[in-house]
Amino acid sequence: MDTTVTRIAGVVVAELRTAGYMESTIGQYAKTIKALTSFVEGRGGVYTPSLGAAFAAMTVSPRTGRFSAQRRSDYDRLVSVFDTYVHTGQVGLAPRKRGGGGAQPESSEFTALHSAWEADMDDRGLAPATRTAYGRVARSYMVFLESQGISCLDCADGASVLGFLESLSGRWAKSSLFWVVSNFRPFLKFTGRTDLVDAVNLAGVKRSHAILPVLSDEDEQRVVHACAAGTVSARDAAITLLALTTGLRACDIVGLRLVNIDWRGQSLGIVQQKTNNPLRVPLTTLVVAKLADYVLGERPTSGDDHVFLRSVAPHVRLCDHASIHRVITEVFGKAGLTNVRAGTQFLRHNAASRMLRAQVPLPTISAVLGHADPESTNQYMSVDQDRLLQCVLEVPEGALEGGRS
Repeated sequence: MDTTVTRIAGVVVAELRTAGYMESTIGQYAKTIKALTSFVEGRGGVYTPSLGAAFAAMTVSPRTGRFSAQRRSDYDRLVSVFDTYVHTGQVGLAPRKRGGGGAQPESSEFTALHSAWEADMDDRGLAPATRTAYGRVARSYMVFLESQGISCLDCADGASVLGFLESLSGRWAKSSLFWVVSNFRPFLKFTGRTDLVDAVNLAGVKRSHAILPVLSDEDEQRVVHACAAGTVSARDAAITLLALTTGLRACDIVGLRLVNIDWRGQSLGIVQQKTNNPLRVPLTTLVVAKLADYVLGERPTSGDDHVFLRSVAPHVRLCDHASIHRVITEVFGKAGLTNVRAGTQFLRHNAASRMLRAQVPLPTISAVLGHADPESTNQYMSVDQDRLLQCVLEVPEGALEGGRS
């Protein structure tokens, strides 16, 4: 079988068009294929899974010098399709589950340890999003150890933990490393290696507590108007309005099913994926109208009972939070808000700010946002700038003069 990049690429693009993919999506594939072609040509010209793995590992943008989530997604996606073709002779276009990509440990001991960790998380009933985050960082650590010539955990020491975190510093912002450590620590505790747990604590990675941004009233109205006026599709309007008015997490919007909607009661009833807690939230009349417009008029015919489906084949549920982020970003752009970093996390902050300004008690805000720990809601107090200003103490007379002496 001809496994040059040009040959495989021709087959892949043809399959994409046959499956009804949008030209913009095919164009994104073509852009990544061009990069892969250049990479493989300098290494013999014939594609192999090992070359694909090396290509997918190139996650740092040459333009910014930092880790690029888009680059990782595009490169992983293409390599997965190419690998499937090399192994089976067929082009596999089924959407991949979130968190399933990335390098995997190869040694027998690490493979067994990874399986045991996955089984333990499953036994404890951890939410899918939590398992994905914990599993990803555990795999990354084991792959890092293998890159250092270490094939068993007994041969690892505390320095390997610090080295692993240091290897991430070029790809992750310092404020984001806190979440890496938070997701890493449970795995180290699972191994029973207290020295490794002590090492990750020694890293001293601190959580950033920046003041959370929110939408101005004018900008929020522009988003609502774009959704109500038909500037965007009913699906995209419903997704954006859900995030804007309820503060639902992206994973819960992706996992929303038709049976979760109480049309007469104008509410949603779900079990949150992150906390496994039940949650019922009211829906505004506009959200219900856009949901009805989508379900009755736009939603593709499919056996999948999730509310929001892909608009192009295959017509299955949206893949992950990145799909929701793209939708909200596009809606914000069409509303004329191009300087706002849109996403469900941002809109959760905005929903909390709106309730806080309306003097809704923090326990109620915590319940609406679906926090497992009510203390988590305290971070949103930073968005109420008017009340924060009321807490500022006056500077005593003469204090500034005394400071200059």
